[in-house]
Amino acid sequence: MKKIMIALFVFAVLVFLMLWFNFSDMQINKYPSLTEVKEDQAIQKGWVPSNIPDSAYNIAETHDIDTNNLVGKFNYKESDESKFMDSLKTTDKNATMTFGNFLFKVDTSKNIVHYRNKI
Repeated sequence: MKKIMIALFVFAVLVFLMLWFNFSDMQINKYPSLTEVKEDQAIQKGWVPSNIPDSAYNIAETHDIDTNNLVGKFNYKESDESKFMDSLKTTDKNATMTFGNFLFKVDTSKNIVHYRNKI
C-alpha cells in the first residue's frame, strides 16, 4: 500500500510539472538587429529598453506575462559604447546600472549587455 501511495504522489508531481511548464506564459524573442526589434515593437511593449544602441545585435529577451519578469541581452559595437554608457546611472559597487525600469550589467571587454526589469 505504501508503494502505491508513493507512486501516486510521484505521478501527481510529474503531471503538475508538465502542466506548469506547458501552460506557462513565458515568451522568448530573438532579434538579429535593432531593425527587427522596432518591427516587433518590442521597445513599446517594454521588452527591450529604449536606450538600446543603434548597433545592437544578437538581441534576445525572455518575458513572463504572469510574473512580469523580464531578462534580456544584446551585443553592441564599440563605437556606440560611450553614448550608451552615458545613458546609464550606476546604482552600486557591483557595477549594476539603471535606465528607466531596467537594470543593466555591462561587460565592456566583450561588448555585451545583460538587462532585466525592476520588480
